[in-house]
Amino acid sequence: MNVRRLHLVPALILLFSAAAIAPPTSLAETQKLVLVAGKPSHPPRMHEFNAGVQLLADSLKDVEDLDVEVVLNGWPQDETIFENADAVVFYMDGGGRHEIVQEEGRRLKMIDEWVKNGVGLGFMHYGVEVVTDQAGQEMTRWIGGHYENQFSCNPIWEPTFAVFPDHPVTNGVQPFQANDEWYFNMRFLSGMAGNEAKEIDGLQFQPILLAKPSDDVRDGPYVYPQGPYAHIQASGGRAEAMMWVVERSDGGRGFGFTGGHFHDNWGIDDYRKVVLNALVWTAKGQIPEDGIQSTVNEEQLDQNLDPKKPRKKK
Repeated sequence: MNVRRLHLVPALILLFSAAAIAPPTSLAETQKLVLVAGKPSHPPRMHEFNAGVQLLADSLKDVEDLDVEVVLNGWPQDETIFENADAVVFYMDGGGRHEIVQEEGRRLKMIDEWVKNGVGLGFMHYGVEVVTDQAGQEMTRWIGGHYENQFSCNPIWEPTFAVFPDHPVTNGVQPFQANDEWYFNMRFLSGMAGNEAKEIDGLQFQPILLAKPSDDVRDGPYVYPQGPYAHIQASGGRAEAMMWVVERSDGGRGFGFTGGHFHDNWGIDDYRKVVLNALVWTAKGQIPEDGIQSTVNEEQLDQNLDPKKPRKKK
């Protein structure tokens, strides 16, 4: 693997015509994966997008025939980094400030062109949330669903992921627990719950990380708004998908991962492995039977953190 460039975004983003940038296409045997980190947000060791994508890129350094490029601090000024990409993954703040919805829809149209050419897409943590009227239809086409404010919920809890489907993304993944802001009750395609494999309108949907929230978790509090939400409580006992993958009729792949709030969770081997597997799979790379192997120590977790003021004690 060759991590070639880090793109730092200045305060002012230059505007480019979507027509001026050729859509990414897969032309070489080596797969190209672009990881796009959002701007700094939240207190230290939370939403560490810049540190997170660099850690993930480093964890992929021994993967053969994979070229990983990293974009820091939001949408790149130089959009040529997207050319010939096999997959682009966004790890960033979402909602109305999501990087993909800026510039009055120009970026959405650009990404749609990638999708038509079979480019894979991934969205992680807050990046899975969009305002429905802005990009809900697009996200549903691209990755099968999205977080919808006050329909989905975002409690901080510690599920156990113990059973996995037979899929390349789960290769080598062993049962694990992780305390995180695990979103659930996504707005999935055709109103499905998302806890079963299905094919709908040419899109093959497969949940990867499933767990059953307890009644206490369903009651909240959620991070915002605090809740509880009656419809979340009414689904008690139901398994919820917190990671899923799709294969689209255009030949492209996609995934959503709702974890990623707490940076230190990247130090959990199987938590990290299932995401690394998804990154490589989405770019149509090969996943070994024992999954993507990597090690991360405390020193590595401390690298590249955004300069943030410590949270004030109440």
